[in-house]
Amino acid sequence: MSAALALAAATTAAPAAAAPAAVSAGATLAAPTPAATPDIPNSPVGEQLRWLLAAAAALPIPEDQIRAHFSTGFLTQVPPAQLNEALKSLGGLRLESLTQVTPTALSGVVTTAQGRLQLSMSVDGDGRIDTLLFGLEQREAPRSWAELDKRLRALAPRVGFLAAEVRGDGRCRPVHAVAPTTPRPLGSMFKLYVLGATAEQVKKGRLSWDTSLTIRPELKSLPSGTLQDRPDNSTVSVREAAKLMISISDNTGADLLIDKVGRARVEAQMGRWSGHAALNRPFLTTRELFLLKGADYPRLAKKYLSLDRSGRSRYLSATVARTPLTEVEPWSKPRDLDRLEWFASPEDVCRAFSGLSALNTPPLSEVMSANDAGLGLDPKAWPTVWYKGGSEPGVLAMGFLARDAGGRTYVVTVLTSDPRTPLDETTAAPELLALARGSFAMLARV
Repeated sequence: MSAALALAAATTAAPAAAAPAAVSAGATLAAPTPAATPDIPNSPVGEQLRWLLAAAAALPIPEDQIRAHFSTGFLTQVPPAQLNEALKSLGGLRLESLTQVTPTALSGVVTTAQGRLQLSMSVDGDGRIDTLLFGLEQREAPRSWAELDKRLRALAPRVGFLAAEVRGDGRCRPVHAVAPTTPRPLGSMFKLYVLGATAEQVKKGRLSWDTSLTIRPELKSLPSGTLQDRPDNSTVSVREAAKLMISISDNTGADLLIDKVGRARVEAQMGRWSGHAALNRPFLTTRELFLLKGADYPRLAKKYLSLDRSGRSRYLSATVARTPLTEVEPWSKPRDLDRLEWFASPEDVCRAFSGLSALNTPPLSEVMSANDAGLGLDPKAWPTVWYKGGSEPGVLAMGFLARDAGGRTYVVTVLTSDPRTPLDETTAAPELLALARGSFAMLARV
């Protein structure tokens, strides 16, 4: 339920991490012809890269070694167990080339059992790793809207797209669009509305970013994320839960915030920012969606879908909530994408990004800027970049807000789905990123 493209990445100021599903969608990729290992520089970052390559060949890396080589800020966002799991999912790690090198940072290409990935690494003043990012290889961006449309429609049978300028009054002015008003499944992009409802309650003084949330067992969900691994009844602040919900698409973080704010307030927030809010009532938690789609499927799902809105609400509390999360079994093919998901149109997503921007609550920019999914816009030309995406079998969605150096704000949203066949994210995700990157380049010329 996460479409972030980083396997594991963090810096103290801008963390980004995600579950390994984004690059292990079941596809078997042909390994490139082995080449000579490039020279690794004798520098602080080079020494850490040399250590990482050796350590990744003998997993799991002992926790004391991880803590000796990674910064505290990194490990706050990516704990040792999650780092080991992410490296394990790669199925091997070999350096193919280095493209940029400084004493404290480098980037290049590595080969893994999942294919070729871009590597970015940097170290802090103590020489510890504070950024480690494995991203899908960057593809060439489209140079025209016609090219974008052609490539978009080749990705999935159902697509929606909007590139829009956010005006001073908060309205989204379309520049280019494909089915911009048609609702599509969002995956974890629904968390934009949860964040909006949370920020509204903070703005009204009913909640603080420092308010503690109790991680009760009945509120724990499944990954992506890390909060589900914390001890029962431990606490996390609203700020941290929100940041994890966006930066690594933490599902338990989202459910904790829905519980604190209240399902009705999240539904009301979606009503303000979406023309299709009725499709999301009752507004499902991630735990509920996992149970409906993964526990004794399709029995629970069929019963739930046969009920009216009030009946569904009662069924969630009376039956679904009492179903153990241990009964959820992973699924690899699309399940009820048109009926069991969160839904919005590209225009709705733009309104959510615009609404969050207008709230202007200080932590929001920090939260939304934590992960750009590897979009890689020039920070001098685009000093502000926000991202949220979502995925499940058959769904891949990405949304970006970027503000240029002149203060103009744009939103690009891409929604793709296939109700019958799972999308291959190893090819679809870098293509969506290329389409978004090209869109911002074309928007800059408008």
